[in-house]
Amino acid sequence: MDKTKLSKEEKELLNSIESGEWVSSIEKTKSFYTKAASQTLKKDTRLNIRVSSHDISALKAKAATEGMPYQTLVSSVLHKFVTGRLVERGA
Repeated sequence: MDKTKLSKEEKELLNSIESGEWVSSIEKTKSFYTKAASQTLKKDTRLNIRVSSHDISALKAKAATEGMPYQTLVSSVLHKFVTGRLVERGA
């Protein structure tokens, strides 16, 4: 780019951009939501429960269909239940 044709303000702006002073707002937003999700979904407590082998088999099959570990599926369902976002579908 020919900087000789730029005004003083344009040169300052271009130098600022080229020196890396500017950060994409998309990256800032992505970083914010990634951090928020990480804090929200942080698993810091263990839960031990007894479940029938039939239910575990069904959970594992459902999780495999969804492409996730069955513990992740159980955690997701519990999270949706306690936040009021678990929606019952009609059969």
